[in-house]
Amino acid sequence: MTPCTQGFRSWAVDSSGILRVIVQIVILAMIAAFLGLRLYSVLGRRPEHDEEPMRRRIEQPDPSAKTQAPIQQQGGSAAPRPRELAAPAPSTFDNSAEAGVRAIISADRRFDLAQFLAGSKGAYSMILEAFWRGDKDELLQLCDADVYEGFSAAIDARTAAGEVIDARVIRIEEARIVAASIEGQTARITVRFLADIASVTRNAEGQVIAGSLDDAIEARDLWTFRRDLTSRDPDWLLDETDEA
Repeated sequence: MTPCTQGFRSWAVDSSGILRVIVQIVILAMIAAFLGLRLYSVLGRRPEHDEEPMRRRIEQPDPSAKTQAPIQQQGGSAAPRPRELAAPAPSTFDNSAEAGVRAIISADRRFDLAQFLAGSKGAYSMILEAFWRGDKDELLQLCDADVYEGFSAAIDARTAAGEVIDARVIRIEEARIVAASIEGQTARITVRFLADIASVTRNAEGQVIAGSLDDAIEARDLWTFRRDLTSRDPDWLLDETDEA
């Protein structure tokens, strides 16, 4: 082998070793760059002076925070929002009674229209059933003095004649407010009841003299309830009765 050949082989060996070193350095540099990018994406980066940091989660609004400013009266003082009358069902009250209903709601914060109508239906059944039974004590608790006297007199006349009524309210088809008003501190609401009632009247011998339990008859009544708005008692009393 000539000296030239030996020199060429020696140079080839040295260059291949250098090449392998360079390749290894490049690979290590790529790995380091990849790890650096991964670390950056996980930890984020420090915000600049005027830049807000990225939020780590979706924040829910504070439920205690007020979303609407109170209505201001003239002069700048805050005033509570007046109570609104909820949108009623079409069969709740006549248009002519709306102003009176709103006046009662404004004067009595405890008044609830839906609860009143439900209570009026219950009172209608309870008062009629007490009258049919001749239960004056219950009537005294549910009726105004004048109405009570009318029921009491009818019960006495029925008893004197030896007659007995057997009746029941089959269903109340409608309870609709037709009038409402406030006079001083007294609120009055008139409700029209449409109900199916089955009733039979028997004499002292037990013979049927009127009515039938097999055929219900439609009753149409106008009952007016009243309540003193200054009273702690939430109950309404039957103040007047009439036929619709």
